[in-house]
Amino acid sequence: MAQRLFEGRDHAAAYLKYRVAPREVVDRITTFMHKKTLKRFNLAVDVGCGSGQMTTLLAPHFSQVIGVDVSAAQLEMALSNKKPANVTYRQCPAEELPFVSGEVDLVTAVAAVHWFDQEKFFQEADRVLRPGGCLAVVSYGIDMELEYGDVSDTLNKICQEYYAALIPARDPNLGVSDANMYLDMFGSCSYPDKEWNNPLCIRRTAPVSGFMGIIESTTYFQELKEKDPTEAERLSSGIKSKLLSAMKASSPDPEVTMVVKYFYWLACKP
Repeated sequence: MAQRLFEGRDHAAAYLKYRVAPREVVDRITTFMHKKTLKRFNLAVDVGCGSGQMTTLLAPHFSQVIGVDVSAAQLEMALSNKKPANVTYRQCPAEELPFVSGEVDLVTAVAAVHWFDQEKFFQEADRVLRPGGCLAVVSYGIDMELEYGDVSDTLNKICQEYYAALIPARDPNLGVSDANMYLDMFGSCSYPDKEWNNPLCIRRTAPVSGFMGIIESTTYFQELKEKDPTEAERLSSGIKSKLLSAMKASSPDPEVTMVVKYFYWLACKP
């Protein structure tokens, strides 16, 4: 059974505010499609679209892009954000896509498939994809790195302390390793024309609070917050103080470079 998560308005708003929009991944996907398909870029469907960061990035490449998500709160955030005219949203489960068989050119799912009933989702993706259509399955790990002058190593030791403290709150659906789970999905895909990529390091500058916001929007932190809100606040405040101290920050919230490690696989339906 698919998991019902991220349905609170505050959590959905945090997704919209903090999550990194992976335009570099979109470039990789469209390059793959240009090589593998009949160059039909009519309809893309972003499954588990959340607040729509990936959905809107697909818009320049397709005649129509539809983001689907089971969460009304996530879709509310997506609709509150500025979107291109060719982007629309629908509420539905990933396992019951409201599309005619063979009408979709691209199905994407970003940081979402681990919450789906995977067997049913991949059957649905195969059903709605046209022959020559593409499937793009994307995610990233919690193990972001920070770059800041000559104290990057120190900052990353603090980050590792943070991640280790959150591991006990890890949802069982994520398995032991995010990347290994997605590699297993890749191995199970029956399409012969497919490729695995890991890692694709995406760099973004953000204030320290932006980095903290990304981590606090993860299920790791949200699970801890639900179980023990006092401990979650103590942990977050302590880590931020350690980061700022190591940076000898003269401003309350200096900018760092975040390195987000994406992994993804692409496959072309025969």
